[in-house]
Amino acid sequence: MKGMFNKAISLNLTTNESRTIQLEDDLYLNYLGGRGLGVKLFTDKVSPKVDPLSPDNALVFTIGPLTGTAVSTSGRMALVTKSPLTGTIFYSNTGGMFGFNFKRCGIDGLIIEGASSKPVYLLLDGDKDIEIKDASALWGLNTEETYDKIIELEGPKSNTLMIGPAGEHQVRMASIMNNAERAFGRGGVGAVMGSKNLKAIVVKNGTHKTEVHDPELMMKYAKSAIDKQQALPVTRAAYPLFGTAGTLEVINGLGMLPIKNFTSGQHEEAKKTGGEAIRRELLDKTEACYACTIKCGRLTHAGDMKGKGPEYETVWALGANCEVFNLVKIAQANYYCNQLGIDTISMGVTISCAMELQEMKLLPYPEVTFGNEDVLAELVKKTAYRDGIGNELAEGSKRLAVKYGNAQSAIQVKGLELPAYDPRGAMGHALGYATSNRGGCHLTGYMAAMEIFSAPKRIPRFTQGGKADLLVLKQHQSAVEDSLVSCKFAGFAVGFDFWSRFTTTITGLDFNISALLKIGERIYNLERLYNVGAGFTELEDILPERFSKDVLPEGLSKDRTVNIKSMLEDYYAVRKWNEHGVPVQTKLDELGLHLLKE
Repeated sequence: MKGMFNKAISLNLTTNESRTIQLEDDLYLNYLGGRGLGVKLFTDKVSPKVDPLSPDNALVFTIGPLTGTAVSTSGRMALVTKSPLTGTIFYSNTGGMFGFNFKRCGIDGLIIEGASSKPVYLLLDGDKDIEIKDASALWGLNTEETYDKIIELEGPKSNTLMIGPAGEHQVRMASIMNNAERAFGRGGVGAVMGSKNLKAIVVKNGTHKTEVHDPELMMKYAKSAIDKQQALPVTRAAYPLFGTAGTLEVINGLGMLPIKNFTSGQHEEAKKTGGEAIRRELLDKTEACYACTIKCGRLTHAGDMKGKGPEYETVWALGANCEVFNLVKIAQANYYCNQLGIDTISMGVTISCAMELQEMKLLPYPEVTFGNEDVLAELVKKTAYRDGIGNELAEGSKRLAVKYGNAQSAIQVKGLELPAYDPRGAMGHALGYATSNRGGCHLTGYMAAMEIFSAPKRIPRFTQGGKADLLVLKQHQSAVEDSLVSCKFAGFAVGFDFWSRFTTTITGLDFNISALLKIGERIYNLERLYNVGAGFTELEDILPERFSKDVLPEGLSKDRTVNIKSMLEDYYAVRKWNEHGVPVQTKLDELGLHLLKE
């Protein structure tokens, strides 16, 4: 099969042994690459009962058949592990240039097991064997310092994944930073890397090109896809001009922007922190990932600090949801998250949870109050080093709220903090939160695309019936996009038929739409089986209690409480799962899967 190299590297950091694994075409036919390949390699190796921070957990980095081609947004790569924040199987992906340079080393995946007895970093230098190098001089550095030091040690063409102090201290929301600017952001994947004493992964000097079955036809499709991106307002103008934060005022206007830990959905001050304000007050220049024509990235300044972002989710989590509307303070807290290696969504939502607990007189930290903009950066730093209250924030909102006696203050699903769309404003999106395999995630099946942004078409956002079928379709499509690996923004502009065309012209095999959707279904069900093996049941397919109560956020004028139970019954029926959310045997047989054992 063209487009992939049919091999991966397996490395055990306990024994320092590495080996090259040959991967058969059948694996790609069933799981493509990226997320799907990672999920299959991971579930074959790691027990669902494993402690996420033990040496027995693994990190599986993978690329897809689109990675490194001329297809727009094709520079991405995926990661699969077990999350220390949620206890679920967890997939993540990142953009920038790392995926492209990783694939040029001629491998499709890197599987990391065990744990080193001392700080190390890994070097993939072209066709040379993987090297394990001493990272004692890097341990304790923030991500910007680490990146600068790697460039000094390995040369200017080095691309680096790294953890900051948050990963070193195994903060449950720690990220893996990509060249100090982008991230494998959610789920505490950086803590897994820290538990292995692994500071960084460096790639350089790769010479392998992605072999394409029909380059001429692929380029024709690629140009057509770019034309479609240029025809859609959000990818032609909104994201290039205002970045992802350009959607903030739209969501606020719909009453769906969570304010004060999801107790309101709209605030007149929110516009001070949107994409237009960032462009006007902070923007230095825009930037893009490999092979991307959208250029949603923002390089900015705030006071005496500089960095990347803040993105929409970040400006909300560290801003409106904490009732903070000072853009400079929000941006600076964002920079600290990037430097220290922390997921901005979970960090912001955990802070807002703490603020609510303090307002209820349950939390003994009087300075942690809604609207206190001066406490944001300090809480980020304390969390990264597990200092004082930071040691409690580092555990995430679910554990924090349970400890202080009000679990409902934690706005999460399966332990993963919810992102910046109030579920009461889009019922299909709400169901997506509840059923996501990795927890409270908006990208697993992005129903907001249709319910809010009319991509590819608008559907009524407040109706609850009939949403299960559409969500299941979106979840399968998303699994395919994450396995190719492509950007969700490209999917706004091009139909799913384009992913079929690209995959077929690159690989030389017939990946029609039905075949791709079956792959997406297989991936989603395998993830579900892993979670079932880890002890998850239908009881975790829920939303926080406040979304089913009659108290509505400002901006929503009608009774729009979420009845997850009725939608969940429809969802299980569509999926052919039983009442406990477990795939029935006929579905397992159809997909070639089986229940996972310890």
